[in-house]
Amino acid sequence: MPFKKITESDSAYRHLDKMSINELLVHINEEDKKVPAVITGIIPQIEVLVSAIVDKMLAGGRLFYIGAGTSGRLGIVDASECPPTFGVPYGLVVGIIAGGDKAITEAVEFAEDDTNQGWADLQDYKVSEKDIVIGIAASGTTPYVIHALEKCREHTIITGSISCNPGAPLSSFADHPIEIVVGPEFVTGSTRMKAGTAQKLVLNMISTSVMIQLGRVEDNKMVNMQLTNDKLIDRGVKMVMEKLQLEDYGKAKDLLLMYGTVKKVLQNYHP
Repeated sequence: MPFKKITESDSAYRHLDKMSINELLVHINEEDKKVPAVITGIIPQIEVLVSAIVDKMLAGGRLFYIGAGTSGRLGIVDASECPPTFGVPYGLVVGIIAGGDKAITEAVEFAEDDTNQGWADLQDYKVSEKDIVIGIAASGTTPYVIHALEKCREHTIITGSISCNPGAPLSSFADHPIEIVVGPEFVTGSTRMKAGTAQKLVLNMISTSVMIQLGRVEDNKMVNMQLTNDKLIDRGVKMVMEKLQLEDYGKAKDLLLMYGTVKKVLQNYHP
């Protein structure tokens, strides 16, 4: 019997094309509100996965996300935000998408159906048992992702998964499966909506919690953030002023630009 995908089930709403703009927005919002409540119920599973990631990264390992389509793009977004936000090196958190870089902005036909390319893409990074790999697939049935995790298991690489169907096939290949069952989409099968929102929220929770555990945040501040624009420089200057009790904005800015991060200012500047 074929696997039943709740993510592909008919929308609870009919005749969307006859709804007013207000009705569309209200109903989409009603569906979106269901997502955080579902995540609340699976925090224990997320906690176990975060703990496993922290252990691996403290021992020198890397975190990989691998997915296709929307799921792959969400992994890439989360991975790409870690260096500027937390000051970690590029390559410590890696996002891989079926179809390669082109698939970030365009649909690459049948890339998600390739049963060999996922593992090949991981091998490009010399993935090993030191690392941890999270497969992301809303349906939990994407061949590219499933077979990548299957090969990881053969090579004793710890794995996690994020999907939105109960009993998803992907889960059986993950040491730490997470299933966020948010139900049918507002537009039938459009998993970039609730499923995508659910995956994004969980990815935020994972990466942020991991980075805090790794000491990349102090108090509630991004003291390791990269100074890549004027807004972030200004934010950093205000942190320095607060931490060092400086009233001189110009002096705080000079210190920040000299040392490169708020954390380095605090470690090295002794008035």
